[in-house]
Amino acid sequence: MAATNKKDLAGISRKEYEKLRSLLTRIEAAAALEKRDEDTSIKDVIAHRAHWVDLFLGWYADGLAGTPVFFPAEGYKWNDLKRYNADVRARQSDLDWPGAIALLDVNFGKFCDFIDGHSEQELYGGPMKGARNAWTPGRWAEAAGPSHFRSASKYIRSCLRSDRAENS
Repeated sequence: MAATNKKDLAGISRKEYEKLRSLLTRIEAAAALEKRDEDTSIKDVIAHRAHWVDLFLGWYADGLAGTPVFFPAEGYKWNDLKRYNADVRARQSDLDWPGAIALLDVNFGKFCDFIDGHSEQELYGGPMKGARNAWTPGRWAEAAGPSHFRSASKYIRSCLRSDRAENS
């Protein structure tokens, strides 16, 4: 169930991030860089999650500024996500494992600052400007933050299970 207030959003964000960070401590660089299904590595997934936090913060800023908000990004539509994600992976291909973790940490800090710096009304008082739907900034934040952290954790746990099964 989606958070409906600032306190719950902050709590679920930190909880899901801590779970993800705990998993990351168990991943060695070689395993993180190993390409898996759809030519994607654990490093790619972590860097992608960091990117989406930054993407959300940009959407919010653009909406407030009254400039066009492109979902998910300029030149892409939601049904282009596979292509968009592949393009993000290509742009982040030079990022190493420590760099991906550092990017996630930095962007999570920005994400927490965003939540902490906005009032209940700003987060849940109405639709996000520029979004052209009924989702509040808090709901968009949850989709870009804790929801993505949760799915990354699920992906990593699946990779770890698969690796254990292959090595047994």
